Amino acid sequence: MTTKYQPGLRVSEYLLETCLGAGTFGQVWQARHHIWENERVAIKLPTEPQYVRFLQREGIMVHGLRHPNIIRVIGLDPYAETPYLIMELVKGPSLREVIRDHPDGMAITTALVVLRGVLEAMAAAHQANVIHRDLKPGNVLLALDGRPLTSLRVEDVKVGDFGLGVDNAETLRSIIEQSASIERDQQSTIIAGTLAYMAPEIREGTALPGPRGDLYSIGVILFEMLTGKRPAGAELPSTLRADAPAALDEVFRRLYARYENRYRDAPAVLSDLEARLAPRPARRPPVPAGSFQTPVTRTAECPACHKPVQADDQFCNHCGTQLVARIRRCSACGGYPGPQDRFCIFCGAALPSLE
Repeated sequence: MTTKYQPGLRVSEYLLETCLGAGTFGQVWQARHHIWENERVAIKLPTEPQYVRFLQREGIMVHGLRHPNIIRVIGLDPYAETPYLIMELVKGPSLREVIRDHPDGMAITTALVVLRGVLEAMAAAHQANVIHRDLKPGNVLLALDGRPLTSLRVEDVKVGDFGLGVDNAETLRSIIEQSASIERDQQSTIIAGTLAYMAPEIREGTALPGPRGDLYSIGVILFEMLTGKRPAGAELPSTLRADAPAALDEVFRRLYARYENRYRDAPAVLSDLEARLAPRPARRPPVPAGSFQTPVTRTAECPACHKPVQADDQFCNHCGTQLVARIRRCSACGGYPGPQDRFCIFCGAALPSLE
């Protein structure tokens, strides 16, 4: 029988107020301190006695992960009469709710903020040898606290629900052995909710969960943020959304890929993302010999975000929108030289004319 919790129940120093949501293994409640009424937290409570192990594992792993993009753990007692995990209260919607409210895709700038926040969280977790295993929009919260979505900052993106996470291969084998019967009983619930975000090598059992498995999940989330739908086949975000930047197509392609073709880790994704969207030095016309006139740099306006861009930019440096019909790319190193360059500024290779 599923455990029933009611408002007013005291858990540790806190009184339950409102149920914020429920997952496969537990419920999350908003609660206030029994003395300091303005102090509020989120408390996760197991819905079945056998799920306490997931609560305990999440608390132990996340307590050591002190990072602004990971929901902070405040208290844990799996042996209390009512086992509990106390976390910081994130006042704002889940990414799942935001995607639901934007069926044709979120603003490019907002999706980029969320992507950076999730990648920063996973970079910290993976550095600590913690694998999430269940990344999906419902496990990403946005700490807006009443502010509009357009004001979202990277530090407002919070990743939580590490209940299926593992910290090394030995722990994973132990979990598989200990909880095989539980996961068989709950297979329809678990698989239905997470299969779309699960890396193929994990679905097929050919590899243990690792950082690249979490990156695959992030790729699915990126596609869903940009289009409102999950990817299918060889689709790219621009397949369903004309203004999706080519830079994000490329990042998605390397996230939603076979294991050996995927990014190696979250810092590599962040580095590539920044390189693709980084401002490029403005090209200035040559100054005639003997002239001391200061050359003038022409500017234009991005059709998507309406912010200023250089006239010869191929991508908007603010939102990543592709600005030209045909992208010029070096076939030797993959760099993006300027439209007037005769040689690649990155590797020096000769470039064909665009004419």
